[in-house]
Amino acid sequence: MKLVNETSLFPLRKGRITRQAHVDLPEGTYEEEFARQGFFGRTTHLYRAHPPTGWTDIEGPLRPRSYDLNRLAPPAAGDRPAAFAPTCFLRNEDVALHWVRPGAMDFLYRNADGDDVHYVHRGGGRLECTFGVLDYAQGDYLVIPRGTTYRFLPGPGPQEHLLIESASEVTLPDRNQLGAHALFDPAVIDTPEPEAPAEPDRPWTVHVKRRGEITRVTYPFNPNDVVGWKGDLTVWRINVKDIRPVVSPRYHLPPSAHSTFLGRNFVICSFLPRPFEEEAGAMRVPFYHANIDYDEVLFYSDGHFFSREGIGPGMVTWHPQGIHHGPHPKAIPASRLKDRTDEVAVMVDTLRPLEATEAARGVENEAYWASWK
Repeated sequence: MKLVNETSLFPLRKGRITRQAHVDLPEGTYEEEFARQGFFGRTTHLYRAHPPTGWTDIEGPLRPRSYDLNRLAPPAAGDRPAAFAPTCFLRNEDVALHWVRPGAMDFLYRNADGDDVHYVHRGGGRLECTFGVLDYAQGDYLVIPRGTTYRFLPGPGPQEHLLIESASEVTLPDRNQLGAHALFDPAVIDTPEPEAPAEPDRPWTVHVKRRGEITRVTYPFNPNDVVGWKGDLTVWRINVKDIRPVVSPRYHLPPSAHSTFLGRNFVICSFLPRPFEEEAGAMRVPFYHANIDYDEVLFYSDGHFFSREGIGPGMVTWHPQGIHHGPHPKAIPASRLKDRTDEVAVMVDTLRPLEATEAARGVENEAYWASWK
């Protein structure tokens, strides 16, 4: 993913405009950000007489879609034990998005297809892996490199994860002029501690996934028997409470300001509680934009989602490339009644178009496209 600003120093100006994007819009206009490279490339702001989402009908594959993952049925019996059987709902060549309800695993798992990023939507417990043990809780991101052998030992209560599977290595974005401690201090990252493996002397089976198929490897001992490690490749954890969003009291920042992880041809962002913009003329809600280069997926985890109606925890929205989206009609006046947001959401923007699986189509909120009326 290219995150380089190639905007012109002196953009052209025509007609009725505002001096500063997202601030003091001309009366009776709706601002659209028409931008390349996910807000990092060349950009023009369009001032329209009507919202670009003011459609009366949409037919075809670019229709905005919403899915209720809470309604996903457990996967059918197959070669994946129910204790760890992710259900894929969106995918492309670079990334696959899964919903998984992990149970106590009496086997080990290894992904040979890519890195796994688990966002813990509900529940908590202990992760046992090649590098040792690591406790986890709601709101944690668990970044698990390709080839790591691991299993979940969840605690009591419901367990639900958003699993983002990356074909490439997952890394951190460059914080540039914000400095090394922006968004979160690297010292808050936690890594596993070596520990003697559970039940070391009984046979253990490792389920290795490669090209979507499972190979089972059985050992007469627990293969997670590492007693020490050193290096810079490991499992790591960060909780959303330790991520501190970049804010501006005078200007609504683009989604790219909330980037948390990078993969090849996609980015993961975290939208977290923050104060609203204070200046009277500054926009407080996401501006309309055209999704020129990226598909945008938002997973809603907690709080009140002020820019969307009819959305609750465990739901997903998907806005494909080539179709506008932006705040719902009631969101703009409603944003003036509060001082801050309280939402927790995970966004995945992908350079290559995504496709929905049959599982997603079974839990689609069919009327979502009409929610801007």
